[in-house]
Amino acid sequence: MGRFLDKACTKIQDTNTKESPWRLCTVTQVEQVKTLISLVPVFASTIVFNTILAQLQTFSVQQGSSMNTRLSNSFHIPPASLQAIPYIMLIFLVPLYDSLFVPFASKLTGHSSGIPPLTRIGVGLFLSTFSMVSAALLEKKRRDSSVLDGRILSIFWITPQFLIFGISEMFTAVGLIEFFYKQTTMGMESFLMSLTYCSYSFGFYFSSLLVSLVNKITSTSADSKGWLGENDLNKDRLDLFYWLLAVLSLLNFISYLFWSRWNIKSLRNNNSNVVGDEKI
Repeated sequence: MGRFLDKACTKIQDTNTKESPWRLCTVTQVEQVKTLISLVPVFASTIVFNTILAQLQTFSVQQGSSMNTRLSNSFHIPPASLQAIPYIMLIFLVPLYDSLFVPFASKLTGHSSGIPPLTRIGVGLFLSTFSMVSAALLEKKRRDSSVLDGRILSIFWITPQFLIFGISEMFTAVGLIEFFYKQTTMGMESFLMSLTYCSYSFGFYFSSLLVSLVNKITSTSADSKGWLGENDLNKDRLDLFYWLLAVLSLLNFISYLFWSRWNIKSLRNNNSNVVGDEKI
């Protein structure tokens, strides 16, 4: 791939005539394209991560609505407010990470960031799996308590899945931004930052697509609308859907391990070239 792209900045004939910029690129432009191609798998690996985020903002809120939200006789916790937990955690955890963990890890690894950004992203992707495992276990407990025992669990039972995801977001989301700023070619930071927001949009779109596919596949008859088609958590099987997301998240993490190594090799090859505005 690298040799093929290098042809874009190679003069076929040595002439004094000025080449069209549409026919002959600078070395910088070619290296930027190489960098972008090497980053596509890393970007794609965060889509499933943001699909999990979509569940915390939709089905997890629906979970909270079916639980006991009473904090006192006169105050009820709004289920939608649980979405603030990961971001409140970021406010406290990110400074602690930078002031305590980074100096300690830097002494062990010799890396200025404590751990490389790609490693940080991978840790977050791995932890997000446990967020869905926690959500699946909680939903099974909530459903059995409601259907079999007639008990309504407290909404505080739902907080672990938000707490775990908050920790994973500190690694993945912040690590992705750090990676774009520290590991990419100069002049591409703003463009690559926009990819993080594209990841959010793709993740939420994939969430909607996944729900539709699951309902279509799990509909066994005309009367059955699938795992998530009843709009009633006591009849739906949201716990199975969470287990599916946990498996997808784990597979996504395994795929990320391969592509992150490939990315490191690609960036090393790109950085070994001389980057400039001249043509070869």
